[in-house]
Amino acid sequence: MDAFLMMKGARKVIDVCAAVKPGEVVVIVADSDPVMMDIADVLAAAAHEREAEVVVTVMSPRAVDGAEPPRAVVETMKAANVVLTPVSYSVSHSKGVREAMAAGARVVSLVAFTKDMLERGGMDADFAKHRPLCDAVAAALGKAQEAHLTTLAGTDLKLSLVGRKGNSHPCIVDRPGTFTAIPNIEANISPVEGKGEGVIVFDGSIPNLRMGVVDAPVVVEVRKGNIVKINGGRHAAILRGIWERQADPSVYNIAQLAVGLNPECTAFTGVWLNDHGAYGTVHIGIGTSANLGGTTHAGLHFDGMMYRPTLRLDGRAIVENGEVVVKEGRVAA
Repeated sequence: MDAFLMMKGARKVIDVCAAVKPGEVVVIVADSDPVMMDIADVLAAAAHEREAEVVVTVMSPRAVDGAEPPRAVVETMKAANVVLTPVSYSVSHSKGVREAMAAGARVVSLVAFTKDMLERGGMDADFAKHRPLCDAVAAALGKAQEAHLTTLAGTDLKLSLVGRKGNSHPCIVDRPGTFTAIPNIEANISPVEGKGEGVIVFDGSIPNLRMGVVDAPVVVEVRKGNIVKINGGRHAAILRGIWERQADPSVYNIAQLAVGLNPECTAFTGVWLNDHGAYGTVHIGIGTSANLGGTTHAGLHFDGMMYRPTLRLDGRAIVENGEVVVKEGRVAA
């Protein structure tokens, strides 16, 4: 019965998100988690219905988000037209995924997906309808010199965006070498390394590291583009320990500034891809930035989410207290 209920969403992934054509090679990279395996099965069935050449490869779950997949998996991805990744821990920011995209693969990330996400929630969004807004926000990010992010919880952060390109992830990949994650409609950019200054208060969710909705705000101080101090409750202590075990200064890099744009994702739930796309929220990525247009390679990438942000680009609002104010491809006056 689970498979029957999931097929509607699986067909949407194949037909709309990945735009699979008959005869294309679709590589599904799963890990050995039973839920990921079940999702891989229904995705494979949906791709087979569309007369694709389907390859399913299974690896051990990675230890952290941002870790590299095995080399054999990377070589398989490089031979694909479409790569789907239902995995427990993200490989989206890996060198392997970047190689696959360089070889022309269209990559769709389904990190920490749950069965019901193929049945309801963010997948109910009309991705084609919302794509123009996602593109417009990405364009606005790419045109800006500086971003100023504030929240009612106390975030006050300035980032340099000089020379960086905005990325539109509208849940649709219909051109070679493109990437998206579903269902988190999102526009993002990688800030210039070494330039960020201020304070970030993560008062929403830190889902990548399986913390979920935070039980107390996590407060980090940013100097010269890196996190130099962290305070807070239980989740801050967990995060501090994860960073220390990496023994790599690059894991403190401010890697990403992103705006969630899926109107069907209305609140932070602790579910990875729901929270990244929650409409009118902002998240900051930390660690690896190379797959986003930055230059930092780290063994870790995770995101922290914030409620009711105000994001200004060169002094003009793009999000105001949780309301997106980009209209018709331009920043509202």
